[in-house]
Amino acid sequence: MSNLDAQQGLDYVFKVVLIGDSAVGKSQLLSRFARNDFSLVAKATIGVEFQTKTIMIDHKTVKAQVWDTAGQERYRAVTSAYYRGALGAMLVYDITKQQSFEHASRWLKEIRSHADRNIVIMLVGNKCDLGTLRAVSTEDAKQFAQEENLFFMETSALETTNVETAFLMVLSEIYRIVSKKSLMANEELEANNDSRLLKGTDIAVPIEQETPAKSSCCLH
Repeated sequence: MSNLDAQQGLDYVFKVVLIGDSAVGKSQLLSRFARNDFSLVAKATIGVEFQTKTIMIDHKTVKAQVWDTAGQERYRAVTSAYYRGALGAMLVYDITKQQSFEHASRWLKEIRSHADRNIVIMLVGNKCDLGTLRAVSTEDAKQFAQEENLFFMETSALETTNVETAFLMVLSEIYRIVSKKSLMANEELEANNDSRLLKGTDIAVPIEQETPAKSSCCLH
């Protein structure tokens, strides 16, 4: 966290990346979460952009910095650098497009290649409002998420369904992990300090040798 963030009264800044194929609704999810906005005329994201939203978790002020990474193959080399420093990732697919779900394993491999090993990942099935056009069953997605140890949720950016809930779940889990690491670090520091206090320091105290008393003779 930067000095500016600290000056703004922030306790944490968490970077989260949105990833997945093009046209699965990543930008719409971000707009709905950050600004509660939805545009029926969506344009493909070129390169990378991010938006922020400040929330409260456990009485702490957290700024979510959410990056929207373009899904098109020709931009993958550009966006791969943006995985670095990410504490969370939302792997998005379109429930009406089987191929976008099939590509999830490839995106997951990319996340785990570039991001921190403790990154929190959620599989997100977007456009659940289009139930009549569903191509990916909820059961298949749940099974994949369980096998890969991912969180899972279906959302609708159009109808706002589970959008806020999904982001908050990821951010709360990040907070739990970061807080635990901080607590463990503090406990280790305190333990080291206590150990030094108990051990103390050896001090060499010089021992003065007694000078033998001189005998005196009394002459009579």
